[in-house]
Amino acid sequence: MNLDHAVTQHRTLIVEGCDGVGRDALLAGLARRHGYTVTRASRDLPHVDPVRPYRELLQHDGALAVDAGLVGELVYGPLRRGHSRVTWIQAFDFAEAVAERDGAFVHVTAPVYVLEDRLAARGASAAALAEIDAAVTGYDHAFSTLAEHAPVLTVEERPASGGGPDPDPGHGEAAPESPVVSFARPFPRIRSPVPFAEQS
Repeated sequence: MNLDHAVTQHRTLIVEGCDGVGRDALLAGLARRHGYTVTRASRDLPHVDPVRPYRELLQHDGALAVDAGLVGELVYGPLRRGHSRVTWIQAFDFAEAVAERDGAFVHVTAPVYVLEDRLAARGASAAALAEIDAAVTGYDHAFSTLAEHAPVLTVEERPASGGGPDPDPGHGEAAPESPVVSFARPFPRIRSPVPFAEQS
């Protein structure tokens, strides 16, 4: 399944991925080719209810693509501060709200060496480069868990033939190497840390 087909099934897309993945190009393509309104969630989360800005974004009418950081907080919060400002219960509630709006999470990923090269080219610190493996693993874990509450589409970036990032992933009918999208995770299922009722 290609990305262009997958997005026709969801009117809300919450786009997330490690530092260094090409979210901007993907979001620009969603706006240009599919008419999504693109918005960026604030990185400054309220202390009392950090998920509130994300829930408010879901009030938007029509097709919506959000450059988000909620899953990023679940991943980078523990790596950088020792804790996340977003709890798993809050993340599950938001995931269910996304699903109710015919939405899905879009997990943008790339090979670790590609992320290392991009971040190094941007002048990233040694600490930022050292956390890439842990961040990739953290995103995989987070999206496996959230997939119990909302659809997760995985978009794997493939570097352009010149070795740099693809400036417009998924664009063009003739491109056989467009991002891969899947609804099933390629690693073992991870049980949610919080029990939930099975839906029929």
